[in-house]
Amino acid sequence: MPFENTLFQLTQMFLWPVTILVLAAFAYAIMSLGAFGFEWFRRRRQPGRVLVLAGASGASAETLELAVLRELEGLRLCSRVAPMLGLVATMIPMGPALVAVASGQSQGVAESLAPAFAAVIVALVAASITFVVYSVRRRWLLAEMLAVLEGQPA
Repeated sequence: MPFENTLFQLTQMFLWPVTILVLAAFAYAIMSLGAFGFEWFRRRRQPGRVLVLAGASGASAETLELAVLRELEGLRLCSRVAPMLGLVATMIPMGPALVAVASGQSQGVAESLAPAFAAVIVALVAASITFVVYSVRRRWLLAEMLAVLEGQPA
């Protein structure tokens, strides 16, 4: 049993860091949504204008592609990692909840599972927001890249 206890203690140590990362992903998603709204407003006021890649005229296609990837990397990572963090944040409290079920303590089950499900919901909302922002911004930036490569004025 010492091996199982060691694993149990190790997983319990991850609860707070994972919860903090879920909250950070949510904060990043909200900030990204605000920046997305601002960029959308600018694009509506100046349609067809190169906004993000404006200083890259004359750059090679590879350089522009790298700039686009760099611009989108945070959104891409958050949309993929946040659901995994939510799953980890859900699974960690399952151990104590199962122990509470086995001992007949329904209050202990509720206390263990309520924060777990809240964490997974917050993580999924963060992933959803960043995936939508990533998808639309990717289209915008690829259109900008094409415009720069075709030599349209910024």
